[in-house]
Amino acid sequence: MDGDTPVTRTVHAQPFDFRFELASSALVIIDMQRDFIDPGGFGASLGNDVSLLEAIVPACQRTLQAWRAAGGLVLHTREAHRPDLSDCPPAKRLRGNPRLRIGDAGPMGRVLISGQPGVEIIAALAPLPGETVVDKPGKGMFHATPVQEWLQRAGIRSLLFMGVTTEVCVQTSMREANDRGYECLVLEDCTESYFPAFKAQALAMIRAQGGIVGWTAHSDALLAALGADVPDTI
Repeated sequence: MDGDTPVTRTVHAQPFDFRFELASSALVIIDMQRDFIDPGGFGASLGNDVSLLEAIVPACQRTLQAWRAAGGLVLHTREAHRPDLSDCPPAKRLRGNPRLRIGDAGPMGRVLISGQPGVEIIAALAPLPGETVVDKPGKGMFHATPVQEWLQRAGIRSLLFMGVTTEVCVQTSMREANDRGYECLVLEDCTESYFPAFKAQALAMIRAQGGIVGWTAHSDALLAALGADVPDTI
């Protein structure tokens, strides 16, 4: 962590620079799970092109390594439900693709059920001992989870987001966080959608009207703010 005197760091972002103190910030990694990203998982079974999501893994990995090296807090989320589906709203289950719904037997165990192989975070971004992992039954990270209490105990004021998908769980979590008073930045090359147009629209909405939901930036800008090596190319 930063020393006794907080250091304000600046990320060149849109719609204007994003400033944060490492000691009061957390890197939030949304739902980088095998079922969404790995070939043969739930996402692929529904006909989605998971290579779009796989493509952000190197940038996410590089960012996570730099954040850890700087001493920053990390929060991982997983979309996951109890085996009896008691925490899964009927509309969420029933509006899914009829070929494979939450709780059904899928290619990596029961779909989005806690403890199943498909729910696990991909190896490249696996949590380290001591890092917080939260299973969330909703799209947003605050619904029916202890996230708010965890952030308050840690004295967090700024949240930097990576993960999938941009327009659903990432944007929902950012909007919820914004309403709770957190300053939020999403790293554009560390988030993705199965539908690229949806990602572009979500990013535009987040930073619209002077940052109505938050800021967006490339991960290189964060690496520079952390004093980490910035690659020549992505």
